[in-house]
Amino acid sequence: MKPLLGVTGSLLTTLLVAAPSLSATLSLTTTRADFGSNDVLDWAKLGSVVPPIPFKVLPFSFVATSADGLNVDVNIPPPSQPGITPPLLFQTTATGIPTNFAAGDFVLFTGLLPGQFPGPGNSGPLTLTFETPVTGAGTQIAVDDTLQFVASVSAFDAQNKLLGSFSAPGSSSLALDNSALFLGVLSDTANISRLEFSTSVPNRAIGINALSIRTTAVPEPGSVAALLLTGIGLGVTKRKRVLKRTI
Repeated sequence: MKPLLGVTGSLLTTLLVAAPSLSATLSLTTTRADFGSNDVLDWAKLGSVVPPIPFKVLPFSFVATSADGLNVDVNIPPPSQPGITPPLLFQTTATGIPTNFAAGDFVLFTGLLPGQFPGPGNSGPLTLTFETPVTGAGTQIAVDDTLQFVASVSAFDAQNKLLGSFSAPGSSSLALDNSALFLGVLSDTANISRLEFSTSVPNRAIGINALSIRTTAVPEPGSVAALLLTGIGLGVTKRKRVLKRTI
């Protein structure tokens, strides 16, 4: 009969190393599929886009409500350059306004100067403030008339304390292939009250699609470790009972 201690000790070491840190941490996710959201704010809720006008004009500040009833304050500072439009809502389509979001996505756009290409635009930043703090939120982002850029997102708590900032390279195109960069911020606790999105390109409008939101808490590190240890204990106990029966 082989001793169980070596197997159990190795397994315990692996699980404890993999367990989260005891302190709350912030992390960046660049894939929506890996984000694990349980709520969403689709900008289609802001109203319909009726042809032949392919967009809807929005105020610089307004409140939008997620599918689960979470209110989100949206704020876009007015541009300093005259002639730039207010924020716009449009739906990205091959026959209308193409982007590298997915076909059919509704996009919140910060505003641009019509009739110019490449055209000056409102670079934001675009700020989203949550009625109740969340454990995470994220969206895809693109920059008007700009092939390559760096996008940034900063997270703040209810006391306006900066929790962390992240940046990642992104691209814009007319491919309608859902390749727009996703920036999602996750926390171990529900302490994210505000997100601020910006890019490295001055005087260019930015657009974001549906906002993925996570309101469920990540299990406390101590609880995770306790569950792992409990599971190991039960497994060892069961193995011992089986061995006793076979001896």
